[in-house]
Amino acid sequence: MLQQLIINFLAVDKPGLLSAIATTVNDASCNILDSRQAIFGQELSLTMIIEGNQTAITKAEMAIPMLCQEHDLLAMMKRTKHHEKQHLAHLLTIEFSGADIQGLLRDVSAYFHKNQSSISALRQKTYTCPDTKLEKVRCNIVVTVPDNIEIDGFIAQTQSFLSSLSLAATITDKHQNNWSE
Repeated sequence: MLQQLIINFLAVDKPGLLSAIATTVNDASCNILDSRQAIFGQELSLTMIIEGNQTAITKAEMAIPMLCQEHDLLAMMKRTKHHEKQHLAHLLTIEFSGADIQGLLRDVSAYFHKNQSSISALRQKTYTCPDTKLEKVRCNIVVTVPDNIEIDGFIAQTQSFLSSLSLAATITDKHQNNWSE
């Protein structure tokens, strides 16, 4: 029976790091089912889910600490239940701005969770408006939307929700793809 392991890596981004991680996973006879990475300044954040039989997963769990020591990585690992591939039809880019009110990002992220979508990337900046001297926020979000959601209705509903928070918003569906294959 196949098992799965989620691994989070943090490290200074340097050439060859991804290759070393992939080689370690491969040497343990595991497959990488999915991964996401981001670069923050000079730091790399990588999350992956790997799969293999019990022996292979155990071998990966034993090899990763040595990999971390060799490449100055931090890692967290957790065995997990069956991973199902996401069927994503749309990646929406949402840009909004308005008053910087407490709990705004909490409300926005709860909205997407409630509507079966998730935030894949988020960038936020607060600033003082030169005219009014009030604190404002500008935010850029990438939202993944499952293919079972009617996208035009979702966009209209999201626009209405953001307007209800007195936010000026632009929603762009530039990333239309059939990701289910």
